[in-house]
Amino acid sequence: MKKTIAMLMAGALFYNAQAQQAVGRPESLQRFKNTTTMVVLENNPMLEYNFKIKETVEKHWDISKYEIITFSTSEFEKARKDSTKSFLVRNTVYNDKDKTKSKFDYLCVELGGDYEYIRQMPDIASVPICYSGVAEESYGYKLGLLCRFLQNHIKLTTENPQLTSKNILKYYNSQMADIHDKTLYLVKEELNPDLNTEAKIKALYPFKFKIVSREEVEAAIDRRDPDVVLLHKVGPEGTRKKDVRCYKVIVGASDAKLYYFAWHMISDKAKEGMLAKDFQKLAKAKKK
Repeated sequence: MKKTIAMLMAGALFYNAQAQQAVGRPESLQRFKNTTTMVVLENNPMLEYNFKIKETVEKHWDISKYEIITFSTSEFEKARKDSTKSFLVRNTVYNDKDKTKSKFDYLCVELGGDYEYIRQMPDIASVPICYSGVAEESYGYKLGLLCRFLQNHIKLTTENPQLTSKNILKYYNSQMADIHDKTLYLVKEELNPDLNTEAKIKALYPFKFKIVSREEVEAAIDRRDPDVVLLHKVGPEGTRKKDVRCYKVIVGASDAKLYYFAWHMISDKAKEGMLAKDFQKLAKAKKK
């Protein structure tokens, strides 16, 4: 799969292979409307990701027509030169200024065209899936939600050109308090080991939440439950790595809207998962 060297800027949820921006250029967003999306599979046909992404787009991709192709075939090389094609593709990303060289896998929507190199293809929406190399079971059940988030992000930024890379995160976080009317689903494996019981969380966050299984999360996504919001945590999955980033994202199961985004550096005092300050910030949020 394409290896992209991109900046994971502080507080940035998305990346752009050319300009490291969170919102696609207006002309790119408009061009996407008339494309057929090529869902790109990994070279290894036995990877669980390939089966899961095919199942996911069948259930959740509705913003454009789509076809399935494999990265290793000449079909992909021909298709990427076609300006009427867009691509749903998994890319590996690292921050070249990050001393740890931590790698992330991102799910990206890119545009085809007469570009000499793959890295020149415009990126109009991206979302982190996981730390590169973690077990697929840790994120596969959330791919439907992430695919729908990408589509909603594209629609939102196309219809609201005033939203730019400089203000998009502020826009999303401004709706944080809306989760008070919903139930926050938390998967135990994603929780901070110091904050992984109902009693500890309730002392910080007095609104509705539930510690659930991965299967319950996937079911809420598939039924598009309007009363549920979900935590999507991106971290090294308990490998005891320190001085690397942990991303925390809360997204609606029904509307695939982003309600909260934050990150912290993992340390002995700030372990992987939601911190006390995250729950406190969510609890204190006021409706606009």
